[in-house]
Amino acid sequence: MLGGVGISLTQSILSSLTVRVGSLTTWLQGAISGSQMSNYKPFAFVLMPFQSEFRDVYLYGIKQTCDDLGVVAERVDEQHFSETILERVYRQIENSDFVIAEMTGMNPNVFYEVGYAHAKNKQCALITQNASDIPFDLKHHPHVVYDGTIEDLKAQLHPRVDWLKTETQKKKSETISLAVSTENELLEKGEYFHEGTFDLIIKMRNPTDQKSPEIEAIHVLTTSEWTASDGGTACEFDLSGKPRLKKNLVVPKLKRIAPKAFAQERVRLKKQFWSKWDGVEEKDSYTAKGKLPIEIVTSEGTLNYDFSMEVELDEIPF
Repeated sequence: MLGGVGISLTQSILSSLTVRVGSLTTWLQGAISGSQMSNYKPFAFVLMPFQSEFRDVYLYGIKQTCDDLGVVAERVDEQHFSETILERVYRQIENSDFVIAEMTGMNPNVFYEVGYAHAKNKQCALITQNASDIPFDLKHHPHVVYDGTIEDLKAQLHPRVDWLKTETQKKKSETISLAVSTENELLEKGEYFHEGTFDLIIKMRNPTDQKSPEIEAIHVLTTSEWTASDGGTACEFDLSGKPRLKKNLVVPKLKRIAPKAFAQERVRLKKQFWSKWDGVEEKDSYTAKGKLPIEIVTSEGTLNYDFSMEVELDEIPF
């Protein structure tokens, strides 16, 4: 954790970032934990006729295949909503991770909805019992032709849904990229205390073509010696985790980041480096270095980033 005076409180290798007073801002990409979205279940919205002859196709062919793969599959007639059914279909297509569409019988509503899904750049798994039900304009899209039995449908749909799930998880892990820098590094020296402060700039970017998941909270993890404030107000913190670690809460000003857009948060970090009574050597400048974890808590899971930091603090700001 960020906390050392001249040496790191952790034994991590520190080479990624060095920020000195008066230096140009340096932005770094954070490392994302590979398990950050492990609890997230992709949502597949199913487009198909509601006739009784498709009941087993949906329940035992589509839905069961998705359940086996950890994917939530739903049709609009299973949901409760207050808007019109067409408005709900639009909304669910937009909110889905991908779409599964039963094209057998060339149902015009299903065709219309698939066209809307493609317009929204959604991945679609098209299935049919008859290859001629896939029109010319859609034949270049991946589709599954099954023989009408549930066993054949499940056998052919399984690898397609598995691939779509993997692609979804890849995209989710790249939803928000993070970079950090520091500004206003300063050491305040008094007769009895030396206190260092700097502004941590957290820059978030959505590299995708979709809105980011809702950002519920940002956690900056430090050792207990550091205090954090946001806009002049002390950040709430949690000490219930690992010993001597503080999880400082930053309330995001922007809840969702538009496609290809940026959002920024500024947190002031402060620490006492010397007091007349603590027996630590008095210095003209101090170096704070260590590992700085940051958590972005979203509606779809927690994104974990690690930064190696080294910040020089001096009372002369140039």
